[in-house]
Amino acid sequence: MNDAQAGIHHSAAGGYALGADSYVRGRPDYPAELGDWLREQLGLAQGKTVIDLGAGTGKFTPRLIATDARVIAVEPVPEMLGKLSVSFPHVQALSGTAASIPLPDASVDAVVCAQSFHWFATHAALAEILRVLKPGGKLGLVWNLRDASIPWVARLDAIVNRVEGDTPRYYTGAWRNAFPFDGFGPLAEQHFKQPHTGSPDDVIVNRVRSTSFIAALETGERAVIDREVRALIASEPALAGKEVVTVPYDTAAFSAEKIAV
Repeated sequence: MNDAQAGIHHSAAGGYALGADSYVRGRPDYPAELGDWLREQLGLAQGKTVIDLGAGTGKFTPRLIATDARVIAVEPVPEMLGKLSVSFPHVQALSGTAASIPLPDASVDAVVCAQSFHWFATHAALAEILRVLKPGGKLGLVWNLRDASIPWVARLDAIVNRVEGDTPRYYTGAWRNAFPFDGFGPLAEQHFKQPHTGSPDDVIVNRVRSTSFIAALETGERAVIDREVRALIASEPALAGKEVVTVPYDTAAFSAEKIAV
């Protein structure tokens, strides 16, 4: 484990190192409406600088690039950061964590945590984010979540959640315990719908495989999950025998401003 990985959850350090390829293939994109949200709520535009914190393989990075802001990616898992650097060679990519961001004080206009804040939802991380934000800078938190109001999606989630162990997850709401935090204003919340369409292997099987704690399982345990997921696909009329399927997602977006304390 390198210095940047020290202190990050074992599921993230191990699972994302092993599952980087599945992450690229299986993770859904983000809704186009987030482009307006990034500009209007976070103020991203040409001349601004934004950190993609916990950037992973760069799944969210194109949304930030499209705002014309300067993007700096920060990620502790080398395998993930390597894939980001190949995909986006013009983006500055730094090894670091939320508790140790390798940038000067008051140097960025926004910090965005896409699909990542639940991993480091601590006061120490928020203090470090405040350190690098300029006065009036914005924090953005974004998650894609399968819509479990659909019965077969709820059954899929049950297969996944059974083996989550102590892994932090967005759906538990535990990340909210980091707020309120002195130095940040209140969280503003918005939601967007996002369909994830593709082959069952990509949007269901590889999406499950890309889950950190599943990627970190022993080979035999991963095979059990694979079989259960494929059995669900085969038994569900909306999925069985289909070359292309759609998994419904809800995208949750939160923003907060750095204020004087």
